[in-house]
Amino acid sequence: MSSEAPDPDAPAEADEERVTAKLFGEWEVDDVEYSDPSMRRYITVTPIAHTMGRHADKQFEKSEISIVERLINRLMQTEENTGKKQQTTRIVREAFDIVHARTEENPVQVLVRAVENAGPREETVRLKYGGISVPKAVDVGPQRRVDQALKFIAQGTYNASFKSATPVEEALANQLIGAANYDRQAYPIGQKEEQERVAAAAR
Repeated sequence: MSSEAPDPDAPAEADEERVTAKLFGEWEVDDVEYSDPSMRRYITVTPIAHTMGRHADKQFEKSEISIVERLINRLMQTEENTGKKQQTTRIVREAFDIVHARTEENPVQVLVRAVENAGPREETVRLKYGGISVPKAVDVGPQRRVDQALKFIAQGTYNASFKSATPVEEALANQLIGAANYDRQAYPIGQKEEQERVAAAAR
């Protein structure tokens, strides 16, 4: 029977292997920078793109899910892609390759910047005074800003690729690059500014 003591370096090697894990086996997530401090808490970046419903039973902890997985889930919310997680994950992976080829940047960093730029800061709600419904401008919380940004990116991707010759991977890459560069021609930025314009008129 062997009485050798366990190698004390083994846990350290395991920790190092875990720390250096990469998203899709390619992209570093440890050096991602945030320009909006209010949204940093709600944009989680991890090397895991599919948690297999680990957070499904936690009603208010969606922000713990990787922003990449949240984008994948949002892209699935159409009649054509409902439930097609593997296919949508492949689309996002290929879109990241296109983003890197065009910008020479880490596509995870581009995604984070796109979400920060596309999240509206104001929106309108309807208040009733007697029988009259009046629009009122309100500030948008950072968690909802992330939700809205992902919604605009997914909608822009769908609009650009549905019944179009543009592949969905390229359409998604275009939306991410446009939003990250704050291109007003990009759908997410256009929707954000339109929402803020309507809110400004309702102040």
